[in-house]
Amino acid sequence: MIGPFKYELRRFLRDEGGNASVEFVLVFPAYLALMLMSIELGFVTLRYTLLERGLDIAVREIRLGTGTAPQHNDIKDLICEHAMMIRDCDTTLRLEMRSADMRSYNSLDRTADCTDAAEPSKPVKQFTPGQQNQLMLLRACLRFDPLFPDDALGSALSKNASGQSAIVSMTAFVQEPL
Repeated sequence: MIGPFKYELRRFLRDEGGNASVEFVLVFPAYLALMLMSIELGFVTLRYTLLERGLDIAVREIRLGTGTAPQHNDIKDLICEHAMMIRDCDTTLRLEMRSADMRSYNSLDRTADCTDAAEPSKPVKQFTPGQQNQLMLLRACLRFDPLFPDDALGSALSKNASGQSAIVSMTAFVQEPL
Protein backbone atom coordinates (compact mmCIF):
# COMPACT_ATOMS: atom_id res chain seq x y z
CA MET A 1 0.00 0.00 0.00
CA ILE A 2 2.74 2.46 0.87
CA GLY A 3 4.88 1.47 -2.15
CA PRO A 4 2.47 2.67 -4.87
CA PHE A 5 1.75 5.83 -2.88
CA LYS A 6 5.49 6.53 -2.53
CA TYR A 7 5.97 5.95 -6.25
CA GLU A 8 3.14 8.34 -7.19
CA LEU A 9 4.40 10.99 -4.74
CA ARG A 10 7.93 10.76 -6.17
CA ARG A 11 6.58 11.01 -9.71
CA PHE A 12 4.43 14.03 -8.74
CA LEU A 13 7.41 15.83 -7.15
CA ARG A 14 9.61 15.27 -10.24
CA ASP A 15 6.98 16.51 -12.67
CA GLU A 16 7.83 20.05 -13.88
CA GLY A 17 4.59 20.76 -15.72
CA GLY A 18 2.88 23.96 -14.55
CA ASN A 19 6.04 25.78 -13.38
CA ALA A 20 5.28 28.69 -15.70
CA SER A 21 1.82 29.01 -14.17
CA VAL A 22 3.25 29.23 -10.66
CA GLU A 23 5.72 31.93 -11.72
CA PHE A 24 2.94 33.83 -13.48
CA VAL A 25 0.70 33.70 -10.41
CA LEU A 26 3.53 34.98 -8.20
CA VAL A 27 4.84 37.74 -10.50
CA PHE A 28 1.75 39.03 -12.37
CA PRO A 29 0.17 40.89 -9.39
CA ALA A 30 3.38 42.88 -8.91
CA TYR A 31 3.47 43.84 -12.60
CA LEU A 32 -0.22 44.72 -12.56
CA ALA A 33 0.26 46.93 -9.48
CA LEU A 34 3.21 48.68 -11.15
CA MET A 35 1.19 49.25 -14.31
CA LEU A 36 -1.81 50.67 -12.42
CA MET A 37 0.46 52.84 -10.29
CA SER A 38 2.24 54.27 -13.34
CA ILE A 39 -1.08 55.06 -15.06
CA GLU A 40 -2.39 56.79 -11.92
CA LEU A 41 0.87 58.72 -11.46
CA GLY A 42 0.76 59.78 -15.11
CA PHE A 43 -2.73 61.24 -14.72
CA VAL A 44 -1.88 62.96 -11.42
CA THR A 45 1.19 64.51 -13.07
CA LEU A 46 -0.89 65.56 -16.08
CA ARG A 47 -3.47 67.27 -13.85
CA TYR A 48 -0.76 69.01 -11.83
CA THR A 49 1.05 70.20 -14.98
CA LEU A 50 -2.17 71.53 -16.51
CA LEU A 51 -3.08 73.31 -13.27
CA GLU A 52 0.40 74.88 -13.13
CA ARG A 53 0.10 75.93 -16.78
CA GLY A 54 -3.32 77.51 -16.26
CA LEU A 55 -2.13 79.29 -13.12
CA ASP A 56 1.02 80.61 -14.82
CA ILE A 57 -0.87 81.94 -17.85
CA ALA A 58 -3.56 83.52 -15.67
CA VAL A 59 -0.97 85.22 -13.45
CA ARG A 60 0.92 86.44 -16.51
CA GLU A 61 -2.26 88.02 -17.86
CA ILE A 62 -2.93 89.63 -14.47
CA ARG A 63 0.60 91.05 -14.22
CA LEU A 64 0.66 92.43 -17.74
CA GLY A 65 -3.01 93.39 -17.89
CA THR A 66 -4.67 96.75 -17.55
CA GLY A 67 -3.65 97.27 -13.93
CA THR A 68 -7.19 96.81 -12.66
CA ALA A 69 -7.76 94.65 -9.62
CA PRO A 70 -8.58 91.11 -10.78
CA GLN A 71 -11.76 89.50 -9.52
CA HIS A 72 -12.05 85.97 -8.18
CA ASN A 73 -14.32 84.55 -10.89
CA ASP A 74 -12.26 86.15 -13.68
CA ILE A 75 -9.04 84.53 -12.41
CA LYS A 76 -10.78 81.19 -11.92
CA ASP A 77 -12.16 81.34 -15.48
CA LEU A 78 -8.69 82.18 -16.84
CA ILE A 79 -7.11 79.25 -15.02
CA CYS A 80 -9.81 76.82 -16.13
CA GLU A 81 -9.65 78.07 -19.71
CA HIS A 82 -5.89 77.46 -19.94
CA ALA A 83 -5.84 74.23 -17.89
CA MET A 84 -7.56 72.54 -20.79
CA MET A 85 -8.24 68.89 -19.92
CA ILE A 86 -9.20 69.24 -16.27
CA ARG A 87 -12.75 67.98 -15.89
CA ASP A 88 -15.24 70.11 -13.91
CA CYS A 89 -12.59 72.74 -13.27
CA ASP A 90 -15.16 75.41 -12.37
CA THR A 91 -16.59 73.33 -9.54
CA THR A 92 -13.46 71.58 -8.24
CA LEU A 93 -11.01 74.51 -8.25
CA ARG A 94 -10.70 76.78 -5.24
CA LEU A 95 -8.54 79.91 -5.16
CA GLU A 96 -7.02 81.79 -2.27
CA MET A 97 -5.21 85.08 -2.77
CA ARG A 98 -3.87 87.66 -0.39
CA SER A 99 -1.14 90.23 -0.20
CA ALA A 100 2.19 89.65 1.50
CA ASP A 101 4.71 92.06 2.92
CA MET A 102 7.95 91.90 0.90
CA ARG A 103 10.16 92.73 3.89
CA SER A 104 8.70 90.35 6.46
CA TYR A 105 7.44 87.59 4.20
CA ASN A 106 4.39 85.85 5.61
CA SER A 107 3.19 82.92 3.57
CA LEU A 108 -0.24 81.36 3.33
CA ASP A 109 -1.14 78.81 5.99
CA ARG A 110 0.12 75.29 5.30
CA THR A 111 -3.24 73.60 4.81
CA ALA A 112 -5.12 74.40 1.62
CA ASP A 113 -8.88 74.75 1.90
CA CYS A 114 -10.16 72.83 -1.12
CA THR A 115 -13.71 72.41 -2.34
CA ASP A 116 -15.62 69.38 -1.25
CA ALA A 117 -18.42 68.06 -3.43
CA ALA A 118 -20.21 66.62 -0.39
CA GLU A 119 -20.38 69.95 1.44
CA PRO A 120 -22.46 72.99 0.52
CA SER A 121 -20.53 75.63 -1.38
CA LYS A 122 -18.25 77.72 0.78
CA PRO A 123 -17.68 81.43 0.34
CA VAL A 124 -14.32 82.56 -0.94
CA LYS A 125 -11.85 81.90 1.89
CA GLN A 126 -9.73 85.00 1.43
CA PHE A 127 -9.37 86.84 -1.82
CA THR A 128 -7.78 90.27 -1.66
CA PRO A 129 -7.17 91.87 -5.05
CA GLY A 130 -3.75 93.49 -5.16
CA GLN A 131 -2.78 97.06 -5.85
CA GLN A 132 0.08 98.19 -8.06
CA ASN A 133 3.55 96.99 -6.94
CA GLN A 134 2.09 94.79 -4.20
CA LEU A 135 3.31 91.22 -3.70
CA MET A 136 0.41 88.81 -4.02
CA LEU A 137 0.25 85.11 -3.13
CA LEU A 138 -2.17 82.96 -5.10
CA ARG A 139 -2.93 79.33 -4.27
CA ALA A 140 -5.07 77.05 -6.41
CA CYS A 141 -6.39 73.78 -5.04
CA LEU A 142 -8.00 71.23 -7.33
CA ARG A 143 -9.98 68.20 -6.14
CA PHE A 144 -10.11 65.10 -8.35
CA ASP A 145 -11.25 61.50 -8.25
CA PRO A 146 -8.37 58.98 -8.60
CA LEU A 147 -8.71 56.53 -11.51
CA PHE A 148 -8.00 53.50 -9.33
CA PRO A 149 -8.92 54.63 -5.78
CA ASP A 150 -8.36 51.25 -4.13
CA ASP A 151 -5.27 50.05 -6.00
CA ALA A 152 -1.56 50.83 -5.63
CA LEU A 153 -1.03 54.61 -5.74
CA GLY A 154 -4.73 55.49 -5.52
CA SER A 155 -4.96 54.01 -2.04
CA ALA A 156 -1.83 55.89 -0.94
CA LEU A 157 -3.19 59.32 -1.92
CA SER A 158 -4.72 61.33 0.90
CA LYS A 159 -8.46 61.71 0.33
CA ASN A 160 -11.34 63.61 1.86
CA ALA A 161 -14.64 62.08 3.02
CA SER A 162 -16.00 61.85 -0.54
CA GLY A 163 -12.88 60.02 -1.81
CA GLN A 164 -11.30 62.92 -3.69
CA SER A 165 -7.61 63.81 -3.62
CA ALA A 166 -6.17 67.31 -3.97
CA ILE A 167 -3.51 68.96 -6.06
CA VAL A 168 -2.23 72.29 -4.75
CA SER A 169 -0.26 74.86 -6.70
CA MET A 170 0.97 78.20 -5.41
CA THR A 171 2.50 81.24 -7.06
CA ALA A 172 3.50 84.78 -6.19
CA PHE A 173 3.40 87.84 -8.39
CA VAL A 174 3.63 91.61 -8.31
CA GLN A 175 1.04 93.51 -10.29
CA GLU A 176 2.81 95.84 -12.71
CA PRO A 177 2.08 99.58 -12.53
CA LEU A 178 0.23 101.33 -15.35
